[in-house]
Amino acid sequence: MSGIELNKHLKTAIEASLKAGEVIMQVYDTAFDVEIKDDKSPLTEADKKANDIINSFLKPTPIPIISEENRQIDYSIRKDWETCWIVDPVDGTKEFIKRNGEFTVNIALVKNGKPELGVIYVPATKTLYFADVTGQHAYKSELKSHNTTIENVLQNAEKLKSKTITNKIEVVGSRSHMSQETLEFVEALKASGNEVEIVSKGSSLKFCLVAEGRADIYPRFAPTMEWDTAAGQAICNAVGVEVISKETNQSLLYNKENLLNPWFIVSK
Repeated sequence: MSGIELNKHLKTAIEASLKAGEVIMQVYDTAFDVEIKDDKSPLTEADKKANDIINSFLKPTPIPIISEENRQIDYSIRKDWETCWIVDPVDGTKEFIKRNGEFTVNIALVKNGKPELGVIYVPATKTLYFADVTGQHAYKSELKSHNTTIENVLQNAEKLKSKTITNKIEVVGSRSHMSQETLEFVEALKASGNEVEIVSKGSSLKFCLVAEGRADIYPRFAPTMEWDTAAGQAICNAVGVEVISKETNQSLLYNKENLLNPWFIVSK
């Protein structure tokens, strides 16, 4: 779909995600080592290399960056940031280690706590999602190569459209973990007379399923960090899908003092 006007920062984020995807797949196709971080989460060479590449694109913007793999900056400094990037160089490292292809590059631009732009790139399938929340448009582009032009991305872009809820509710569940609270949520939907189907996906692809109309609702009653959700929320918000905190009953906010998210529900 040509004729799409791209915000300059969205263009930068797309270019960064594609280059990161290229190095991620170079590591994916080799025998790689896995480190365990202090928070018990896994880390691979792909996370580090992708983070370096993304930083090289975003630092010249010169908007500050919150990244899972950067040293975390104290809130006393962050609280004065009106705008910031929020990045997860490899979201779904567990999926990466399992080699099931369900891992993503997440890059979001946040202003006053709300996602404005979002990019999710799926290196294993060369599928790119990108969105401009202010312009209320989100797209999916199937690519033949990581090493491609923005023009080619736009030529292959199809507009996302969320689905209308029917009596059959497709609920997105985690590929790696389904909490007891999520199971109870599903049972409550069934008790209301709905036919419920579970759709399993890893990483931020769960947001994409709802945004592109392949699922109705994604309840997340387990821990996530801001870099896990910011890009997915941008893509959802751009097509009228809400990401609502169970704590506040309002949209998830970003660049908080505590970068841990509350539980949330993604739905129209």
